[in-house]
Amino acid sequence: MTDHDNSMEKLICEQAVNSFADATDARYKQIMQSLVRHLHAFVSEVELTEQEWFEGIRFLTETGHKCDGQVRQEFILLSDTLGVSMLVDAINHRHSATATETTVFGPFYIEGMPERAFGENMAFTPGEAALVRGRVVDTQGNALDGAVLDVWQTAENGKYSGQDTEQPFGNLRGRYRTDADGCFAIRTIVPVCYPIPTDGPVGWMLKAANRHPWRPAHLHFMIEAPGYRKLVTHLFNHDDPYLASDAVFGVKQSLQVIYEDRTSHDDLSARLGMPLPFKRACYEFVMEAA
Repeated sequence: MTDHDNSMEKLICEQAVNSFADATDARYKQIMQSLVRHLHAFVSEVELTEQEWFEGIRFLTETGHKCDGQVRQEFILLSDTLGVSMLVDAINHRHSATATETTVFGPFYIEGMPERAFGENMAFTPGEAALVRGRVVDTQGNALDGAVLDVWQTAENGKYSGQDTEQPFGNLRGRYRTDADGCFAIRTIVPVCYPIPTDGPVGWMLKAANRHPWRPAHLHFMIEAPGYRKLVTHLFNHDDPYLASDAVFGVKQSLQVIYEDRTSHDDLSARLGMPLPFKRACYEFVMEAA
């Protein structure tokens, strides 16, 4: 590369950066100017060819086409598999060491799922019966009454309702609330590991990189309580073979739970009519004040 070529590249970058100089929103200006600088630096570093530029445009176009606006969000999946989602999560949740750790939101959340009673069964498809119970507390250990736990997971076939149109509405999804003692109880099935969708651009990327698409078994939670920071997290099966190689880099040690074998009832499982035998997992969520 000649000095002239280098000067021309710098000039193009400066012109693009300066085109945002009059933006009225300071944060928008900061983000766009930084984006342009880093994007131009990337293109210069790898000396992107015109064909590679076109393939990049095609990849992003196909990513958009794969989004359906309701269940499938390929751009979130792309962000997840590039580690960007977990980086944004880390930056935005530099919270108290005593609060429950967060992880990725994922691309398969659906709003407006059914309100469920304490201990109600949200599984309408077969699987190993499980009872997930615990408490929601603040960082001082005080119970949070009426906290809302929005919960979702895949069926045994590794697909979420909505993604799999043969599953009943609201299958393995629901909104639970804690009682006066901060306790919650969820009847469900034991989560299973599953591959993220590979029939789109993200799948092409993983195949080209010789990466597997598997996520370890987990249960999604989005927990909200007035006066507290929204908590988006998972509970992972402690013995899953993909814990160390999650395709979206979302696993944290503190979020792993054991599904214990239960061959007899305790007071709660008897009251809820759990079939024997079943699996039981317990966890205490700690929320940080807003």
